[in-house]
Amino acid sequence: MHPTTPEGDAVLRVDVWGLSHRGVVPQENQDHFLVARLHRSVEVVGTNVDAAELHARMDGGQAYLMVVADGVGGRAGGADASRTAVTTTLEYVAQASGCFHRFEMEEEHAFIDQLQAAVLTAHERLRDEHGASEWTPATTLTMVMLVGARAYLVHVGDSRLYYLRRQRIFQVTRDQTFGQFLLDSGAVTDEAVANSPMGRTLASAVGSSEVHPTVGLIDLEPGDTLLLCSDGLTRHVQDEALRTLLEGAPSARAACEALLAAALEGGGSDNITVVVARAAAGA
Repeated sequence: MHPTTPEGDAVLRVDVWGLSHRGVVPQENQDHFLVARLHRSVEVVGTNVDAAELHARMDGGQAYLMVVADGVGGRAGGADASRTAVTTTLEYVAQASGCFHRFEMEEEHAFIDQLQAAVLTAHERLRDEHGASEWTPATTLTMVMLVGARAYLVHVGDSRLYYLRRQRIFQVTRDQTFGQFLLDSGAVTDEAVANSPMGRTLASAVGSSEVHPTVGLIDLEPGDTLLLCSDGLTRHVQDEALRTLLEGAPSARAACEALLAAALEGGGSDNITVVVARAAAGA
């Protein structure tokens, strides 16, 4: 666990873990994930300024970057696409690391733009390296940047972000699939989507001809839990079971292990990747 100091008086301790598994059926794991703790290092060599004042000015210099990417099946290079998306995102965010230091609220839009630009940079790299065609390797990508108590989200595809608060679980992201778009329009029923081969087909992916990142944010409270996952988890573990497993686990690592075991027990028909972040009140 590591302390994180958000804007204001609250302090959160964040426990983060991630796991990925090939699954029972697939021959290759095309999922990749990342959990990174980003911070700036400041060494004060000498000063006569009050130490408390210096500490206050250095608060907010730590952040967590969490990414889950799931290579698109049916195309060659899915594993390479998800790996490229994760590594490019980290590279871009690290180069622009000043953006997660303490900033005023009016600068928040620019910060979110930087995160979205990281995803689009990964998209452009895939298109440049593999050619811009309908068969370019592609991937989903769900990214969360946790700065203090605020979680910033950029999402493409059907990997998901959930958060658990006070015994209720919420799906934050919307699947960017043709089936979900038809459901949102009221044109079809859940059953029709489940029985349609097009229901799970992605309408947006990093590296694909169509990429439409969505952004959002969540203000976390002590006791909240974030879950990033590929669809290999949610194919076999329903939301209520996700809630139960997250609530019952004593740590982020234990939660990841329990979720993975449940997906494997349910059939493990796809690659399974989970990242869990739990927030607790700081000392």
